[in-house]
Amino acid sequence: MNHEHLRVLIEVAQQGSFSRVAKQRDLDPSAVSRIVQSMERELGVRLFQRSTRQVALTDAGSVYLARVSHLLEELDAASDELKSMENHPRGTLKVTASVAFGQACLVPLIPEFIKLYPDIHLELLLTDANVDLISERIDLALRVSPRMAQEMVRVKWFDATYKVCATPDYLRQHSTIATVEDLKLHRFVLFGYPQPQSLWLVQDGHGTEHKVPVAPAMVCSNGLAQRELTLAGIGPALMPIWLAAPALQSGALVEVLPECSITPTDFAGAAWLLYPNRTFLPAKTRAIVDFLLKRSPPSWSGMRS
Repeated sequence: MNHEHLRVLIEVAQQGSFSRVAKQRDLDPSAVSRIVQSMERELGVRLFQRSTRQVALTDAGSVYLARVSHLLEELDAASDELKSMENHPRGTLKVTASVAFGQACLVPLIPEFIKLYPDIHLELLLTDANVDLISERIDLALRVSPRMAQEMVRVKWFDATYKVCATPDYLRQHSTIATVEDLKLHRFVLFGYPQPQSLWLVQDGHGTEHKVPVAPAMVCSNGLAQRELTLAGIGPALMPIWLAAPALQSGALVEVLPECSITPTDFAGAAWLLYPNRTFLPAKTRAIVDFLLKRSPPSWSGMRS
């Protein structure tokens, strides 16, 4: 049913004239008459009685327009509300991230976002499980994994860099890590379960790339646990800068091989913002995407990447 045709019917009923409605809409009177006839054919009833002097609703027309008038008012109200939301984002916004990444990079930024958008109700799901964004009705996902669903739109937030870190006590008590070969002499707190990240790509200070197998002191599935175990002196660890930064800044951890670039996957790693591929991106999702793209996580924004 054409909503604009319904509006024409209501106007004809109010004006009692095809010609007056045609004049107000800058149409030919025959165009208004054709709209009414088309609606009557579609409904299978006569909506108006016509005479040379006036147009009046039939009983069926009165019943029908009484019902659709309220529906059009609801449609108009819904449209006005959507336009208001576009100008002033509001509603429930569901965001997900892994526990460590969300805690380190997203949580510190949330107070500012809520202050800027008080009418957005934020629901934050921090989990290391593989969440289905569509079935869980997630508006935005923050990901560092290269594995991403094809139906998602992805926008790079920042490049992912890694640091090999150890406590000062560990470095005093064990052999030094001064060269790439020295990595083979140590046992590390490795991330990833059940598949630990045990083959690192290393680019030394001369630009030469090496594939270096590393041995585990232990393996864990959570970045926050990896950092705490490294701080406890279990062994060195390769951690993303956003995870290691606070401990590096405080001196609780020390970076080794700072002249090398090291990664557990590839040197093109990044953090991504993912959202469902929609024709019209909701204003609330656009608000948080734009907000994050203008900011770096505060825990590492001042450090060399």
